[in-house]
This record gives sequence, structure tokens and C-alpha cells, in this order.
Amino acid sequence: MGGQELNEKMIVFVILLSILSLGYTLPTFCNQRSFGGNSFVCVCNASYCDYPEGVYKRGKTVYAQYQSAAQGGRLTQIIYYFEEMAAIQSNVIKINKNVTYQKIFGFGGAMTDAAGINIASLSNQTGDNLLKAYFSKDGIEYNIARIPMASCDFSTHPYSYNDNNDSPPDYNQTKFSLAKEDLKYKVPYLKRAQELSNRTLLIFGSPWSAPAWMKTNNNMTGQGTLKGQPGGSYYKSWAQYFVKFLDAYREQGLKLWGLTAQNEPTDGNIANFTFQAMGWTPQQQRDFIKLDLGPALHQGGYKDVKLMVLDDQRLLLPYWADIVLSDPGARQYISGVAVHWYLDALAPVGSLDLTHKNNPDFFIFGTEACAVHIPLLPFPPVLLGDWARAQKYAHDIIQDLNHWVTGWTDWNLALDMKGGPNWVKNYVDSPIIVNAANDEFYKQPMFYAMGHFSKFIPEGSVRIEASCGSLECVAVQRPDNGIVVVVLNRDYKEVMMTIAAEDNGYINQKIPPFSIQTYLYWSE
Repeated sequence: MGGQELNEKMIVFVILLSILSLGYTLPTFCNQRSFGGNSFVCVCNASYCDYPEGVYKRGKTVYAQYQSAAQGGRLTQIIYYFEEMAAIQSNVIKINKNVTYQKIFGFGGAMTDAAGINIASLSNQTGDNLLKAYFSKDGIEYNIARIPMASCDFSTHPYSYNDNNDSPPDYNQTKFSLAKEDLKYKVPYLKRAQELSNRTLLIFGSPWSAPAWMKTNNNMTGQGTLKGQPGGSYYKSWAQYFVKFLDAYREQGLKLWGLTAQNEPTDGNIANFTFQAMGWTPQQQRDFIKLDLGPALHQGGYKDVKLMVLDDQRLLLPYWADIVLSDPGARQYISGVAVHWYLDALAPVGSLDLTHKNNPDFFIFGTEACAVHIPLLPFPPVLLGDWARAQKYAHDIIQDLNHWVTGWTDWNLALDMKGGPNWVKNYVDSPIIVNAANDEFYKQPMFYAMGHFSKFIPEGSVRIEASCGSLECVAVQRPDNGIVVVVLNRDYKEVMMTIAAEDNGYINQKIPPFSIQTYLYWSE
């Protein structure tokens, strides 16, 4: 037996011992189900689910490669030795950990009514395996969870936390109460996610609409705003609604990390908008925060909750952020700017840079993304096994992180085979699709695209300089000083590349066509 072979066997033995000593489940492999061509999902049920290798510190001479590709493999790990020389002169990624950028909050998804309904449609063990796949140390380790404040389109019907239309108006929100959907489909699964996770779960809430009686159109849908003006009775009452929401979730044992002031505030300015919405201008949002919401949160004991503005498309940046954050009275209550991804193709990524440049004391955070159904194209909302959607996720995350975004939140954690339920039939795709009839769920390629970031980039990581050349990549330094480099190849050709890893040496690898790779190593 040669010395190199002996060393490799010893590394494998040490890795297995380390996995067991840290309490990790031994890795399991994707139970593939094909949907034609390279399209396949990984099937999970009550007795089986695939889990990637655990993450733990290794010596300076080795690195781990995790790969997912259209042709096969899902977060497949291989351990390699660093090399002393670069194999090629082109496609060199140079890492410089001495140049740092923004801190990262993390990655996750939304616990909508639809997500909870789908988890509840499974047997207890299968449903728990779904939560474990997302949140546990054996899964992809989400640490972000978004919850709609009352209903949204991914509910079975419109409702608020105070639907009482009696006269006089209930300005003090005395009849506020959480809905049965919160108590059945959100709270229990969020608490279970906390139990499963080794990380702090950062939960944030977003409202779609105020109760109908508080709005100019007396309806939770369509074109309408709050009655009156900022500083008035309805605006004060709406601010108290936020405080009551935070109180109610705290009573359920869930402390919220953040809030957005309104989900997609431009939707409510559109005539005949089909689902829950409420319209705002940046000036209205600025004055509401300054006069009503900010003071109410502070007086209610929630001054540490991260309040985010916009929560809409980056097409509106830096305009929206500049108007709201230029007012000292409003900015004192605000922590960040929330963005969605749906119109990114129409919005130059430089808008993120300008927003950071103009407002460097406020973070930018991705709060919603999903693969939507485009009616004019001949594709159903749910495309089982589709790699292109995973690739689009990875591209957008890399682009966002490289332009000051501090995290990325997917939309529904789980949907059914149609992409719902959704009371207005606005069906979309999700990283996990539930087949309740068979008591199983399918991990889509999007799930693994998210995992290439969420599992390896914990809260507190910092983006570092990476010159990527012709490739798409991003690099961060973890709180434990591990270095993570994520590389995406959206081309149909295999690419040879070298990662110049400072003092460690060189990573000389091939990245297959249509693939994502995550590299993890320690420099000290």
C-alpha cells in the first residue's frame, strides 16, 4: 500500500469518526425519480431521506468539494488535497480574505399557510423529515423563516387578525387575535424548526393587507390604502396591529427578529389587484414609520426588531430607499432595505450598489423569490426535476451577495403538486413539492441550489474578495474562519479552473456543464 493511498484511507477514517462524534447522521444518497432527460427529484418519505455530509473543520492541507449538476449528483462531497501549483492560467479565482464586505444573516424560506397545510397533509414522520431536511444540522440548515402577518394569496381564504367591522372602529385593536392558521400551520412548525436547528432561527413577519375596515376600498384586495393620513387614527391603529402581532407570537414562544413594513407596497396601487395588498408611496411609508410604527415598536418593547422598508422589486432602488432613509425621523427606526427578485432581469444590479453607497448604514436583504408561472409560456407552475430553475436561483444569490445583499429568502417552504394551495390560483414552484397521496415529498433541484449556500454560510459570515474571471462565484469567511467559495457554471461546456486559496495552495478542478460547486477549507 502506497503512502498516498494510506493517507487517503486515514482521512476517510478520521472523517467518519468526526461525523459520529459530532452527532451527525451518516450521509445518505438521493432516491432519484426521473421526469425525463436530466430532470429528476430526490424522493423522501417516512423511512428515508437523503442528507449531505456534515460540515466540520479539517486540516489546512485538504478541502471539501460539494457538487450538484444537471447530469446527476446532489451536494455530493469529495475531499481533495491542495496542490502547490496552478494547473491553468485562465479561469483563475483569486481569494483575498483581507478585503471584506457585508456580513451575512443567512438563508431560508417562508412558512406560509400553504406550506403548513402541505406539511400537515403528510404523516407525522414524513412531515418531520421535511422540516429536518430544511432546518437540522443533517439538512441544509436554513436559519431564516418568513411569516405572512395573517393571510396572503398562499392561504385558502382572505382573513386578518381583526376582521370585526363593528362601529365605532376598533382603533385600539382590542379584538386582535391570531388566526387558526397561525396556531395550526405556522407556530407548531416554526417551534419544531427551532428544536431541530443548531443555529438561531431568525423569523421575520410581513403584512399583505390591513383589515378591510381600515382601508379606503373596504377590501383586503384591489387598489386601496389605509384610511386617513400618517399620524391619524387608522395609521396609529395599524402600528398597534404590528405590536399586537409581535406580542401574540411571543406568547406562543416565538421571538421575531425582524419585520417588513409592507409586502410589495406597489401592488395595492394597482386597480383590481387579485389578492391581498395595500398601497404605499415611499413618502407615505416614510411618514408612517416616523410618526406611527417606529414609536409604537419602541414603546411596545421592540426597538431591537429589525424593521425593513420596501420589500418589493429592486427596480424601485435606490429611489425608494433614498426617500425613506433621507429623513432622520424615520431612519432612526429602520435597520434595512428588503428586496424581491421577480423583476431582476429588468433592474440593473448596480441599483443595489447605489443603494448601499447612498445608505451604507442600512443592510439590504432578499426577502422573497420563487419560480413563477408565466401564462404565455407552455410550462406548468411546478416543473418536477427542472435544473434551469435551480441554476437561476444560484445565479441570483451569487449576484446579490456580490452586490451587498446580506441574505436570501425563498418563498413557500413546501407546495402541493399543483403549486398551491392558493385561493386565487396563483400557483408557483417550490424547492419541496408534497405528494400527500403517497405520503412523500420531492426535493427539487432548487432545494440543492439553496443548500449550496445555506448549509455552508452561517449567520455572521463575511463576504471576502474573490476575482472570478469568466466564472460566476462568491466567497465568504465563516465565523469559525472557514473559507467558502461557491462557483456556478451555466454553460453547456465543462470548464477547467483554479482557485488560488492564498496560503493553502491551489484548487485545480473541473466544473461540469450546468453545475454548482461549493468549496470549503480552513486557512489556519
